[in-house]
Amino acid sequence: MQLQPTNALLVIDVQNDFMPGGALAIADGDAIVPLINTLAKKFDHVILTQDWHPTQHISFATTHANKQPFETIQVPYGPQVLWPEHVLQNTEGAAFHPALSIPHAELILRKGFRRHIDSNSAFLENDHFTPTGLAGYLRERGCRRLFLAGLATDFCVQYSALDARREGFEVFVAEDGVRAIDLEGSLTAAWEAMTAAGVRRVRETDIVERDT
Repeated sequence: MQLQPTNALLVIDVQNDFMPGGALAIADGDAIVPLINTLAKKFDHVILTQDWHPTQHISFATTHANKQPFETIQVPYGPQVLWPEHVLQNTEGAAFHPALSIPHAELILRKGFRRHIDSNSAFLENDHFTPTGLAGYLRERGCRRLFLAGLATDFCVQYSALDARREGFEVFVAEDGVRAIDLEGSLTAAWEAMTAAGVRRVRETDIVERDT
């Protein structure tokens, strides 16, 4: 698959707290960093997303009395999975993995910074209504075909991919450039949902730089 100048790569939440040893560790999460660095070199347009939570964020189990991490509760905008405290603003856990090297990344999109609403998707808050502005940013640059890599397959990658499809983008997920949390079958369900929405799976080696 040959890239075009207006294709964009979205690198989702490659942050320390999601790495082995982090506050919300994803198994093998650090293994994708070298591949993402290689993949990013093929793209003219690269956007990084960064989860950026305040204290007492609605997604933290500690914010809710008698609740434990990985429980699901109902909040005004619907179901919300509760997590250990993670990616707190201005902490080392919220920083990008130190080996992530994408100097030409043109935008860092922070999400989840509002205390009373979570943001799994790079495009919409979890109310499925409030936009982050990313769709407009990409359209103004003529980017209509998007490739996703990062963490986690079954949460922020999935919801970003699904919302990108709803926004009319052609979407691919680099399956060797993602890793999952996989809560009670969530990984299988995520791939099924993405496939049903028209998201396609590729590998880093399938993606060929455009002729210069």
